[in-house]
Amino acid sequence: MESESEAKIDGETASDSESRAETAPPPTSVDDTPEVLNRALSNLSSRWKNWWVRGILTLAMIAFFFIIIYLGPMVLMMIVMCVQIKCFHEIITIGYNVYHSYDLPWFRTLSWYFLLCVNYFFYGETVTDYFFTLVQREEPLRILSKYHRFISFTLYLTGFCMFVLSLVKKHYRLQFYMFGWTHVTLLIVVTQSHLVIHNLFEGMIWFIVPISCVICNDIMAYMFGFFFGRTPLIKLSPKKTWEGFIGGFFATVVFGLLLSYVMSGYRCFVCPVEYNNDTNSFTVDCEPSDLFRLQEYNIPGVIQSVIGWKTVRMYPFQIHSIALSTFASLIGPFGGFFASGFKRAFKIKDFANTIPGHGGIMDRFDCQYLMATFVNVYIASFIRGPNPSKLIQQFLTLRPDQQLHIFNTLKSHLTDKGILTSALEDE
Repeated sequence: MESESEAKIDGETASDSESRAETAPPPTSVDDTPEVLNRALSNLSSRWKNWWVRGILTLAMIAFFFIIIYLGPMVLMMIVMCVQIKCFHEIITIGYNVYHSYDLPWFRTLSWYFLLCVNYFFYGETVTDYFFTLVQREEPLRILSKYHRFISFTLYLTGFCMFVLSLVKKHYRLQFYMFGWTHVTLLIVVTQSHLVIHNLFEGMIWFIVPISCVICNDIMAYMFGFFFGRTPLIKLSPKKTWEGFIGGFFATVVFGLLLSYVMSGYRCFVCPVEYNNDTNSFTVDCEPSDLFRLQEYNIPGVIQSVIGWKTVRMYPFQIHSIALSTFASLIGPFGGFFASGFKRAFKIKDFANTIPGHGGIMDRFDCQYLMATFVNVYIASFIRGPNPSKLIQQFLTLRPDQQLHIFNTLKSHLTDKGILTSALEDE
């Protein structure tokens, strides 16, 4: 009995907090459509008005996407960072509103502090991995790289202690709810946006094709569902239909093959981002790998009889694009279903009203984060082998006698295989 009374005095019970969240009235829907579009589409029904608003804003976002692609990988990385911060803000704001937690001491500050700590940890690792020569050349960066994990842990530990010191009576349970909310948000948003950056550094094609496939699937599923949709797909999203789901799948696979064919012919898309010591700038130039060179493939006999072709010339990457577009169409939408379930749980229509007709930034990127994780796993599993740059990094951190031992061992190994002798004779 004493423990129960203490719990009621010192902190909220779970039922109290849950009832507050459940009884919180859903926010009133606000028409955030620009006045110009409202006037132009005033004579249309709400169904067709929404169709035109979504269509026009979608074309505007696609145009913006093309512009930032043209500006290069560094601008893309900054855009990903901005999107990440906005998505974090939208989800955290929902937590504040649902649990009425604006009065919690220091919690808004701590949430953003933890975002800073996690970003410092992940992006510090990325800079060290991909731009090792730049890091080694600058003394401050070299120190930060050497003690990066210790600094990251110290920063996080500082935030953890600040959270403990901020605990106050009558808010214990709620404060721990929001502490967990912040960390789950960091897991969903920051870690997966970090994987987006990793994919980008492997080559812009690994960034553009997956994102474009998700966008294509979203558009085509909406189009097929709008015009032909009759059969509901899932209760979490009543407007989703089987016709839209299936139509979006076939359209996305074809789109992925065509986009991959076009992009595979350009070095600026297929080469990884590297730092050039001579020019002190980031470059995207290399000799394309076999993955981006046209090859001839035999067509199965059954298909030959239908189309009349015996062989077809295509890039190997196009075969991988089938896997990417298939995931974007069949599994990617489950990121959207997950987001729909989340919004229904807290009685909200959208994460925010940033984009008229589309909702918040998180409403547009709910599938993209799941896709980014798949692409990163796919590259690590089927594309990328051991990373020579990482091996060199580790080699350079060894003592001179250890480096000499590895050098002699490698020299003996290459000599036994006849590789070293052949190379010397060619010179």
